[in-house]
Amino acid sequence: MTFSRPAEDEVDRLVAAWKQERPDLDVTPLEVLSRVSRLSRHLERERRAAFASHDMESWEFDVLTALRRAGEPYELSPGALLRATLVTSGTMTNRIDRLAAAGLVTRRPDPEDRRGVLVRLTPAGRHRVDDAFADLLRRERELLAGLEQHEQQALAGLLRTLLVPFDTSNGTAH
Repeated sequence: MTFSRPAEDEVDRLVAAWKQERPDLDVTPLEVLSRVSRLSRHLERERRAAFASHDMESWEFDVLTALRRAGEPYELSPGALLRATLVTSGTMTNRIDRLAAAGLVTRRPDPEDRRGVLVRLTPAGRHRVDDAFADLLRRERELLAGLEQHEQQALAGLLRTLLVPFDTSNGTAH
């Protein structure tokens, strides 16, 4: 199936205006990156709505999903959580404190490092993050509904090509 071009969007109008006002500039990057930016805003709204419907903030989802992805027993050191969420040590301590107070995580001494602790997802935290994740995926599927499966895969590949240099240069490539 070929991709049919939908009606004109806001970016088409923006690009046309810039071509008229600045015909000396190649505004082609706007056709891709302005759409990525606008899509990012729509995605962020859907993410906030998904998390809010599960009484969760984005930062809570980030920490809880890092623990959930770790697999049984769903625990990580604060340092590993820092690397997974890219926040400062003080911010992570505050987040762990708040999640522990809400009963979503617990702390325990690290048996391999007497000075360290491990943060573990509680059953309540696992239930909450699993529900929020399922809701998020449903909403994201709706955002992608206009694309066939092979188009989604092609788009994912193209976006990966753009992102890898950033992830690698920041030391965040996995």
